[in-house]
Amino acid sequence: MVETGSTRGHGGVSPDERLFALASGRGPIRCAYTPVAGSAAAVIMVGGGDGGLDGPAEKMYPDLARDLQALGVAGLRVDFRIHQFPGDVEEAVHDVRAGIRFLEGEGVRRIGLLGHSFGGAVMIEAAVDEESVASVVTLATQTAGAQRVAEVAPRPILLVHGLADIRLTPECSRMLHRLAGEPKQLVLLEGATHSLRQRREEVRQLVAEWFVETLA
Repeated sequence: MVETGSTRGHGGVSPDERLFALASGRGPIRCAYTPVAGSAAAVIMVGGGDGGLDGPAEKMYPDLARDLQALGVAGLRVDFRIHQFPGDVEEAVHDVRAGIRFLEGEGVRRIGLLGHSFGGAVMIEAAVDEESVASVVTLATQTAGAQRVAEVAPRPILLVHGLADIRLTPECSRMLHRLAGEPKQLVLLEGATHSLRQRREEVRQLVAEWFVETLA
């Protein structure tokens, strides 16, 4: 792992958040880590095909990481090495699994996965073969690459989608919800587009509460 700086004092994010490049067999992966001393629970967050560390809904992920930290859950935001459309699910899953290994090295034993758009499918696929993954949340997910969603069970999955999403229609989450095993939950939000920015604070609270409950 190669340190590349911190986000101290930026944008109201937790002052001890660390930016670093996580080494992997396919190249460095840019990450931001919000630790919680002694916590065995953490959430990995990824964006869509264009990557980045900030996430949808007007850069919700830094605020969400701070929320989770206050609730005793660490956060690891991961930027995909490859930014392209359509995205390469297999390459992106590699990056998430590198993040899982990092968290396990930090003593984390229960991991939640959160992904938006392309990243939703990535998190579904990454969860299937990872024993430390205890919970999954997708935001406005695509279906391509998420065919193994039934294999996430018996770990809980929450699918959130805006009813005004014209980029990836809510039928994407409806279909994956039908295919998923229990426990599962589908939340459809009136007036929310693909970024979910219109319901930002509701999504932020919903996701934080979901992970606190399912990673306890």
